[in-house]
Amino acid sequence: MAIFVWEGRTAQGRVIKGDNLEAPSLEAALTRLREQRIRPITNKVREKGKGLEKEISIPGFGETVSTKDLSLATRQLATMIDAGLPIVQCLDILGQQSENKLLRNTLTTVRKDVEGGCTLADALRKHPKIFDDLYINMVEAGEAGGILNTILNRIALFIEKANRLKKKVKGAMIYPCAIVGVAVLVVAVLMIFVIPVFAELYGSMGKALPAPTQICINISNWFVAYWYLLIAGGVGIFMSISFYYKTPAGHMQIDGLLLRMPIIGDLLRKVAVARFAQNMSLLLSSGVPILDGLAITGRTAGNKVVERAIMESRISISKGNTVAEPLRESKIFPPLVCQMVAVGESTGGLDAMLKKVAELYEEEVDDAVNNLTAMMEPMIMVVLGVVLGGLVVAMYLPIFQMGSLVGD
Repeated sequence: MAIFVWEGRTAQGRVIKGDNLEAPSLEAALTRLREQRIRPITNKVREKGKGLEKEISIPGFGETVSTKDLSLATRQLATMIDAGLPIVQCLDILGQQSENKLLRNTLTTVRKDVEGGCTLADALRKHPKIFDDLYINMVEAGEAGGILNTILNRIALFIEKANRLKKKVKGAMIYPCAIVGVAVLVVAVLMIFVIPVFAELYGSMGKALPAPTQICINISNWFVAYWYLLIAGGVGIFMSISFYYKTPAGHMQIDGLLLRMPIIGDLLRKVAVARFAQNMSLLLSSGVPILDGLAITGRTAGNKVVERAIMESRISISKGNTVAEPLRESKIFPPLVCQMVAVGESTGGLDAMLKKVAELYEEEVDDAVNNLTAMMEPMIMVVLGVVLGGLVVAMYLPIFQMGSLVGD
């Protein structure tokens, strides 16, 4: 079946466009547009992928699906299902109106699979780069329980919450990273271009320079002579760490090191606890079995040390024990969380208790981000003041001593 690019007018006269209309022929494409109450512009309806319409794709530069696009599509799908539209028609409408090309093509493929007899969860499972295990298992539970629209609304809300949490953490890092980046650039300019001018000026005096000035000049000379080693070394260290992080042992070791860092580690630990509680509460309340929920939550934890602790809890449950004990032994989860999980297990309200834990730690993350930002700003300013001020003072020391040098 061919795919057509088209333009047409609505009943109100507004011109609309599309590039994902499926039809066996041009006549069928025109008929389908008219069925949707769109008056096609005949010379603007043509088959996609031929002539000038042919696409050239470059590996590594393809479009991605953002969490915002996925959340919006999920909520729209839930609304249409709630309105009583058949799932195939819902997917067809979503595929046509989605502005993201990758998501549009994926939804078209999913619709074909559903038309062919697959369940929605099985159709989504063929696209793991867009729909993760959490998403698929919740859809599967919603289909089995006949509450797909409710589950999809929960998924959309969860994606929005997770995205806000991620943005808060990233937002706390943007300002310090930007300031440090500018400072490194300024220091590099001083070392490579400014200090050599002072060195040439002071060298013509023929007098011994103060120790701070001489140290700065020596460092500047090294910068000028071996700048390429700095760049090569930085790239080499970055690539080595990235390669080591991709290995199982390296991933575990670096994630553990991040959790043990004095300030960042506490923030990452709270983010991990909030994510675990959110995911687990959502899965349990949607009807996913606890063992499957722990497996999915572990894989989506984002930290190998946290994942190991969750998987140990899963093994504990499979042997007839509790969830709380392995979490307590891992030393990753705070005592309060372990106690609340234990209470939830004993009362049969684990999903509700985990929801409370998630809400509590979302507030903790907010406070931690605000405190981190408030603490880092003055620290960065002090460090920059010492470094840049030290360079300026060191280079002007000989000028301050000019009177004594001339007197000699």
